[in-house]
Amino acid sequence: MPALLRFLATTALLAAVGGCASWQPATLQIGETEQQVVAQLGTPTARIPDNAGYLLEYNRNPWGQATHLARFGPDGRLVSYEQVLTVEKFAQIQVNVATRDDVLRTVGHPAETSYLPRQQLEVWSYPYKEAGAWNSIMHVHFDHAGIVRLMQNGQDLRFERDGLFGFFGS
Repeated sequence: MPALLRFLATTALLAAVGGCASWQPATLQIGETEQQVVAQLGTPTARIPDNAGYLLEYNRNPWGQATHLARFGPDGRLVSYEQVLTVEKFAQIQVNVATRDDVLRTVGHPAETSYLPRQQLEVWSYPYKEAGAWNSIMHVHFDHAGIVRLMQNGQDLRFERDGLFGFFGS
């Protein structure tokens, strides 16, 4: 019987370690082709035009709190690959200047969209880990012309365990 328990424990440990390996960040090299990137990362969630090149989006939201963008130049070669749901990237979005397309090229597609009829604003919401620690959500508000008019950052209440929102009980 102890041999069976050791076997089961070893099997469980190897399965856990193998599962962790699949969550490791990709080791992409600048200059790789789209085919090489897709072979490592799988099918992208979106393809976004970007000036002369394009972006492949790997959106892990709503619960993954991350979006990675693989940026390709006009020659179809990888220029950069980064996690874009960060304070630094959100800071690049200029209120009263940026458009929907600018936001897509900066932080990708939102996890959720909504509309505020009284203010007549469309809202794109991006759950993310602020500073790698805080469950946050950035709301980007657009007017009818598609111009960013407001950005609001706040706590992502889906992760609260106080029972007020019914997700985790009291």
